[in-house]
Amino acid sequence: MEALIASLIGLLTACGVYLLLRGRTFPVVLGLTFLSYAVNLFLFAMGRLTVGRPPVIGTGLPGYTDPVPQALVLTAIVIGFAMTAFVIMLALKARSELGNDHVDGEEGG
Repeated sequence: MEALIASLIGLLTACGVYLLLRGRTFPVVLGLTFLSYAVNLFLFAMGRLTVGRPPVIGTGLPGYTDPVPQALVLTAIVIGFAMTAFVIMLALKARSELGNDHVDGEEGG
């Protein structure tokens, strides 16, 4: 199971970096989204999540689970959504002013 999650995180990271290096704005936005998914999966995997245990100490059950990874991922999801919306609006504004959707603003090789 660990190899599957590690492979998935690596695949999402590789796809995200590949799309970030494209010349148009939509693949760049998609690449940022893939990278944020990879980071969220990485945080979940490193948090050693446990099932059936309370997130607080002193509830009478033996042991507890760490609530910090869930809080970090929830925060990362919200920030990732806000940044995606900002980058899309920035790309739309650049397209309307420049007339194309190239990242550097110039068409050509």
